Order: sequence, then C-alpha cells, then structure tokens
Amino acid sequence: MLSRIDLRPGHRDGDFPAPGALRSMLPRAAVDVDAAVERVRPVIDAVRERGADAALEYAERFDRVRPETVRVPAAALREALDGVDPEVRAALETSIERARAVHADQRRTDSTTQVVPGGTVTERWVPVARVGLYAPGGLAVYPSSVVMNVVPAQEAGVEGLVVCSPPQAEFGGRPHPLVLAAAALLGVDEVWAVGGAQAVALLAYGGGEKGDTDGGALEPVDMVTGPGNVYVTAAKRVLRGRIGIDSEAGTTEIAILADHTADPVHVAADLVSQAEHDPAAASVLVTTSPELADAVDAELDAQVATTKHTERITTALSGPQSGTILVSSVEDGLRVVDAYAAEHLEIQTDDARGVAARVRNAGAVFVGPHSPVSLGDYCAGSNHVLPTGGCARHSSGLSVQTFLRGIHVVDYSADALAEVADRVVALADAEDLPAHGQAVTARFGRRKDR
Repeated sequence: MLSRIDLRPGHRDGDFPAPGALRSMLPRAAVDVDAAVERVRPVIDAVRERGADAALEYAERFDRVRPETVRVPAAALREALDGVDPEVRAALETSIERARAVHADQRRTDSTTQVVPGGTVTERWVPVARVGLYAPGGLAVYPSSVVMNVVPAQEAGVEGLVVCSPPQAEFGGRPHPLVLAAAALLGVDEVWAVGGAQAVALLAYGGGEKGDTDGGALEPVDMVTGPGNVYVTAAKRVLRGRIGIDSEAGTTEIAILADHTADPVHVAADLVSQAEHDPAAASVLVTTSPELADAVDAELDAQVATTKHTERITTALSGPQSGTILVSSVEDGLRVVDAYAAEHLEIQTDDARGVAARVRNAGAVFVGPHSPVSLGDYCAGSNHVLPTGGCARHSSGLSVQTFLRGIHVVDYSADALAEVADRVVALADAEDLPAHGQAVTARFGRRKDR
C-alpha cells in the first residue's frame, strides 16, 4: 500500500542527498493554492461588497443550505451544550483543562531594559483585539479545533473571539452541535455559521446582517487562525495584510522515524489515524529496518480493511504523498525527517528521547511508543494547529505567541538623549537623511544648516 524510496548505500547514486535534494525526493501532497486563489477572488469581492448576504448565498451554493442568519443565536449554543453526551463533555473538559495548563505557561511578560541612565526600552506584549477562529467542516467534525484555537487566544488575553464553522444542512443551517457545544463550554458567545473562503472574507470585512441576531452588525476581526481546505488557505493568502493569519495550513501529515524496536501494530495504527482525515492526507514511515517496513505493510492491509473509512484511508496511503523511506541509520533518518519537516513527527526508536532532542524541523514531536499523534490531537495539552507542507522548517504551531504583538516603548530623558545625540546625527548624515539628525538637535536649541 505504501510506496518505497530506498536511500541506503547501494540503492542510491553517490553520497546521501543534501537537504534540498531530499525535499524534492520525499513524498508530498500536491496542493495548488495559486489556482485556488483565482477561484476565491470573486467570492472575496462579493463578500466585501455585500457582506453577510453574499456569505449566505455562497453557503446555499457550496454547503447546500442557507442559514437564517450568519450569527448563531445564543440559545442555540446553550441548547447544543445541554445536549452533549456526558462522556464527550467530560473529554472536552479534559482537553480544555490540559490545553490551558500548557498554554498558560507560554504567556510572555513585559521586560524593561535600562540602556543608559535615564534611557529605557520596554517591550510590551499586547494581545490582538479581535480574532476569528476557524473550525473546519468537511469529512469530519472538529470540536477539538475549537479548543485548540480558543484556548491560546484566551490565555493571550484576546477580548473579542469569533468562531466560524460551515453551516450543516443536517442541523438546520447551523454548524455541527459539537462545534457549538465546544464554543459554549469555552465561554465563546459569538459563533458564525459560515465556512470556506466566504468565512475568511466576512471575518476580514464584516458587514451588517438582516434579521434578528444576537449581536447586530458582524464586526471585522484583526486576525484569522485555524485550519481549513485549500479555499480557506487561498482566502487567507489573498487577505493577508488586511488581516493577520497564523499560517497557510494544508492537509494533515504524519511522519514516523522508527527502528527495529518499534511495534509494527503501533506504527501502522498511527499511519492509519492520520490517513483517516482526508484522501490527500500524508502518512510517511522512515525506518532503518526493512523487516519493520514489511511488517507495517502487512499490518496496514489488516487494519485498513477493518476500519470505518477504508476507502478514504486506502486512497491516502496509496497516494504520492505517502510512502516508506528506508535508511541505513537513525542519523540518516534524522536527516530525512528534518528535510521533510512534518506537521506531526513520531519517534519510535531506541533512546527515543535522545533522538527526539536532535530533531530540528517538526510541528510537534511525539516521543516513544506511548505518545501517539492522536493524544496530541485531543488531550496531551499541546496544540494540534501545526505547520504543514514543510513549513515547520520556518514556522511554529498555534500558541499564545500567535495572538501577541511585541511593542517597544522608548523612554529617554533629556540627558540620555543629549548623550547620544552626536551619534544619531552622524548616522543620519551617513544615510543622507539630515532632517533625522535635526529632529534631535532641535531639542537642544542647535541647528546645523545643510
């Protein structure tokens, strides 16, 4: 089911590939965001011009249901929470509790540096004022994504939160009840029944809404976060600048670095778990053991046949984005996974902690046989909104820092400014910007003609 790439000596040409060459060789989903950009521009333009009316029309076209209003009534949120299965509610509460514990420790504190007597620079960490948090619809329901978006925003101190999720025909044009329940459980009272590119556009531009809603006008946000399909990603790309974004998230992916000590049952189950998300999901095994690779293939045949979403998982595991890479050593395996820069990376090797400590590029790392990605998806306390498509080489997952901005506050006395005035003038003159220097010397009654 998984294709193979053999990078062991004798099975490759020349030396072990450099990182750039590795990136071009490894399995990866082909996602054409540029093509999607052209398709979402008319949607964005319509929402900018006509606001909620346009968003509702697109819901009717794409989601096959037209909500009565974009904003979900507060009574519907309470009703959804009251109707949640007690075990599911307890699980959500555990997820929230653990996520809060982890994210609370991420909050940066303001710092003040005395540069010279009378001259200080303070760095203030200020939360974004209003944020739109996207919870996808599609092939599954994601109350867990509501938790992962809302908790770090709340811990950062964001005051205005909007949860957006696609309307569902099955639920009368409202988002899935579990999404509504998760929002209510977190104390979020503003939920919009809108999905896709139109959701990002409405969050960016806002607009009035006809009818009786709980909040009147739909106010725009300053930032949009959360995963979505390629059209959500394309809209975020187009609107970046008008709004801040977390990242251009793509389809989920897992890489597992394993040696002969790994249990093929565990490895196969974890590859299947991520393939379950989407036919384009990526499941990649990097191993030093051909015997393990063979055993995992056999396990995949057995496990996929008995799982609920057999067709979807088979498509994902058989696609060009998934595969097994054989390497001769864990050292070479680390080179491969660093080049791949997986959204989720499991380490199932001897001395897994030591190997994990050497990983440079990954959205999140899961150490040893008892830390599967599924734990991180729900109840580890970590965040599951992570960089995909190799972006973990330069980007981080969602965190409290996503919602904070550092603002430098410069506070100099007259004496402190006078002490450095000549240096400022020298640099201003060197850059041929004499008025910059004059802005300093004017404060001391000095004027230097040019």
